[in-house]
Formats: sequence, structure tokens, C-alpha cells
Amino acid sequence: MLEKVTLGATDLSVSRLCYGTNMLGWKLDQGQSNAILDTFADLGGNFIDTARAYGDWMPDAPVGASERALGAWLKTRKRDQFVIATKGGLFDMRVGDWRNRVTPEDITTDLLQSLDHLGIATIDLYFVHTDNPDVPVEPIVDMLIVHREAGRIRHFAASNWGAARIGAANAYAASLGKPGFVASETFWGLGVPDAAAAAAEGYQHYYEGEYEALHAGGLPFLAYAAQSGGYFTKRASGADLGPLAARYGVAVNDRRFAAAQALAEAHGVSINAIVLAYLINQPLKTIPIFGGSSPEQVRESVKAAALVLTPAELAQLRDA
Repeated sequence: MLEKVTLGATDLSVSRLCYGTNMLGWKLDQGQSNAILDTFADLGGNFIDTARAYGDWMPDAPVGASERALGAWLKTRKRDQFVIATKGGLFDMRVGDWRNRVTPEDITTDLLQSLDHLGIATIDLYFVHTDNPDVPVEPIVDMLIVHREAGRIRHFAASNWGAARIGAANAYAASLGKPGFVASETFWGLGVPDAAAAAAEGYQHYYEGEYEALHAGGLPFLAYAAQSGGYFTKRASGADLGPLAARYGVAVNDRRFAAAQALAEAHGVSINAIVLAYLINQPLKTIPIFGGSSPEQVRESVKAAALVLTPAELAQLRDA
């Protein structure tokens, strides 16, 4: 069973792994979605991540497909047993609105739609999905505080925000005597990205080299792309890497792959378990967001939470 930890300075007790729902409601129908979420819950998982935009890339899917699928499942469960995270402020793919929507007005629109899609009164953890460095932090933080004090959200956090901008936002919130961003959802996994190739796919602000000081200062991190898109698992099986070959086409990943293989053999576990355990066992509070398109994949990934890697083994992976 997945253990629970307190997320930073919040009152949220969350499972050591967070299930990411970006496939629900469009790639996976409601029955498949329910089976996956039931499996995760039965294994002790209570932390679930979605976004207002998930599924909107499919024209024949309902608007907010992932949130709607999650909301339908939540109606079969006790709401207070789950910590629901969602995100807003991304461009609107459904209507072709490609401008930067990190504004108080657009985020508010998305937040209210998310509440409706999910069928809940309060979002436990609300992320601003991306950033707009041209917009001052103050009006964004002011707007999030208003929604928190109105009870629409319990806590707010940053996704794809640079470390300096998170610091500035939290300094402003502190000047008001209010909590600011309580976590960062950040691109991070065992695979080190090729910066240009990753940026071309929309991946930005990789953890290593930018966020360590913020993390050490007490901010918890949720790692997205925590399985590096299956890069290491696919390499081990000889499967076609597709776009992963470019995204992770740097020499350090050859060495990290060899180290992961060695540790998987030593522990008698899968490569995927080692990849997730690398993040779970970080010395600072880190929650990987993992994906899975079947109950079997969820069960396999959850096994990683029971795997203890020593500091020396973490260094073996990191410094390979």
C-alpha cells in the first residue's frame, strides 16, 4: 500500500505517487478510466493530477475530457478521501486561442470550468499551468488568494514556472502575510533532456540546474514526465524510441541507462521501478507523477514506492 506524506507546509496528506490523468476521457473511455482509478485507490493512492486542457487536443473528445472522466469517477467515491490537483492558464486548443493566457481573467475562467467538469466544490491543489514572464507576479497571486479565500481552492502552486519567478511570487505573498505557491510541478526524471529538442515539444524548465536551492528551501516538487516518457523501459526492450530519441538524445543518458539496468538487476525489479524510485527516494520532498493506461501498468509502477535506494545508489544514477 502506498504510504502518505504531508505536502510541504499544507494540510494535504498525499500518496508517495501521484497518478497523472492526461489519457482519461479521450484515449481511455470511462470504463477504462474507472478501472485504472479504482486500482490506484485500492493500492492506497489518493493524489490525482489533471488539467483543464487535457484532452482538448482531440476535436471529437468532450471539452475538458480528463477532468470530466475524473469527475464522473469521483461520484462513485468519498470525495474527502482524495487530493485533486488540476491546472489552468494554458492556451485554449479547442478554440485555437494560442495566446499566453496567464492572466487573472483567463485563469479564473479555467478554474470555474474545472470545478464544473470535476463536479466538486473545492480544488485541493490548483496549479497555474504555465507562466508568462511579461505579466507581473502580483496580480496573479492576488487573484489566486481571492479564489482560495472564497473556498474555490485550498492551495495554489506553480507548474512550468522558473525558480526565480516562483521565488518572486512567494516573496510577494509573504509581504501580504499570506501563503504563496505551496509546490512546483516541474519537468524532471532520470532522463536528462536535450534542451532544444525538449523545448520544441513544449517541455521547459528541467529541474536539474535550476530548482535545487528552491527545493532545499522547503518547497516540495511534483515531477512530471517522471518516467522520462518510457525512454529507459523502451531502450531495455529494444522498442522504437520515436521522438524520445531526440528528446533524450544526450550522452549522459547512455550512462544513466547502464546504471539503471545494473540496479534493476541487483534489486530484482523493472527498469520502470528504478526510474520512479530515483525520484521517490530523493532526500527532499518529491512526488513523481506517473502514467499508466491499464490497471496492470498502475500496479507495476506502484511497486516502485516500496523500493529503497541508498544515497550511494542515487549517486550512481545521478552521476553516471
